[in-house]
Amino acid sequence: MIAITVLVGGLGSAIGSFLNVVVHRVPLAQSVVHPPSACPSCGSAIRARDNIPVLSWLLLRGRCRDCAEPIAVRYPLVELGTAVAFTLVALGWLPAVLGARSVADSVSAVIELVAFLYLAAVSIALALIDLETRRLPNRILVPAIVVMAVLLTASSLLVGDPAALARAGIGGVALFLLYLGLALGTRGGMGLGDVKLAALVGIVTGWIGWPALIVAAFAAFVLGGLIGLLLLVARRATRRSAIPFGPWMILGAWIGIVFGDWIAATYLHVAGLA
Repeated sequence: MIAITVLVGGLGSAIGSFLNVVVHRVPLAQSVVHPPSACPSCGSAIRARDNIPVLSWLLLRGRCRDCAEPIAVRYPLVELGTAVAFTLVALGWLPAVLGARSVADSVSAVIELVAFLYLAAVSIALALIDLETRRLPNRILVPAIVVMAVLLTASSLLVGDPAALARAGIGGVALFLLYLGLALGTRGGMGLGDVKLAALVGIVTGWIGWPALIVAAFAAFVLGGLIGLLLLVARRATRRSAIPFGPWMILGAWIGIVFGDWIAATYLHVAGLA
């Protein structure tokens, strides 16, 4: 368990390095595979020894080897953050893989682990791009919806759980229609990228369970509202400022995925309904 978790965390740091490229190039409609990574200041290709996640940035003291221009601290933070995210996903989903009692259960659990590692990477990329550009690119969103739908479907079919697929379909459609209504009714207050992200969130959290779906839906608006209020109080935004909503939808989704059952049970208990 520990060894695999460490390996997954190491993989996460490497994926984080790639996500830095994705975050930079996708909004510019550039290829994420060609040309190879280069210094944005002088254009020099990044050497293999200077492309080790986190460590290379520290050894170079945050500067390009060729032109000595500063390299944004965001780069190692994304690599480290992705490593942490992958480690947490591994801790959450690996026990099901290691404890599987049949081949079908084992394969299903592995597929589920891969699905949520993929979702973690996509979440980081989309959140950063939305924060920087106020956009949620189709180049990431559309494949993410397809990939997650395929992986979760395969996992469910292997263990004979059609109810999860039904919830995923209902969740995806419900949140898509909710956000579409908001986008059409708020005149620019909600973008179509948010609408497509809502479909992804609905599919994933619906597949997990009704509590995850409901908590994720509410958490997005609570988090978005709190952030908007804090920005207003700090005078970093006005009532007309465009505030990206995608990051809070993503954070709300993960809150629903991880804590949905506990939050729902606690609420019902406090309300005297359970």
